[in-house]
Amino acid sequence: MNISKESTIGVIVAEDYRAASVFEQAGIDFCCNGNRSIEIACRVQNIGAEELVSRLQQTVDASPRKEDAVSDYKSWPLDLLADFIEKKHHRYVTEQIPVIQSLLEKIVRVHGGRHPELAEIKAHFDACAKELTAHMKKEELMLFPFIRKMVQAKQAETKDLAAPFGTVQNPIRMMMHEHDTEGERFRKIKELSNQYTAPSDGCNTYRAAYATLQAFEDDLHLHIHLENNILFPKSVELESSFA
Repeated sequence: MNISKESTIGVIVAEDYRAASVFEQAGIDFCCNGNRSIEIACRVQNIGAEELVSRLQQTVDASPRKEDAVSDYKSWPLDLLADFIEKKHHRYVTEQIPVIQSLLEKIVRVHGGRHPELAEIKAHFDACAKELTAHMKKEELMLFPFIRKMVQAKQAETKDLAAPFGTVQNPIRMMMHEHDTEGERFRKIKELSNQYTAPSDGCNTYRAAYATLQAFEDDLHLHIHLENNILFPKSVELESSFA
């Protein structure tokens, strides 16, 4: 893969997920804002595009170590990718929400007087938990079943395909807008938590809460990337093949 300043961030990460770590280190959002070029993203971050391109090229050109190998999600059939997102990422979110809420409740109660930012973090996460839960249900009950239906119709070589929402682009636009909202919430959480760094007077529960929040955000980045940069554009492309 040849990378230039004009290359699109999401496309690069879709081709080689190892590039995600380079964007993360540069403070560049590759999931919610993956439709930008490197040049534009670097201008916003006030960093050198040429240097970033060089780092990215070195990363994707390097032979991956066995322990660093990542799945080539872009090559997966769409129904398999939808199943994977639902069974891995949706399940992870559902399981981790009560864990994180419990940890945040404890540290707000114990440390909230000295660290008022904890109440803000908890409010942001509670809003995220509520919205993500509804968001995933819409995907599981509306969007993903239609994607699977398109795959089946393509395999059966039939054009009998009626979308209950007009076109798959309609729910996709809604999902991407909601992704942007959650991405922004976690940017605020990360800033309020000093990049998930517990203060010197923070207890083990404090550190555990921040570590769990960071892991949740990391999983959310991959989750959103798989949808925004791979599942959604390929679904639009598949739907257009029926026209």
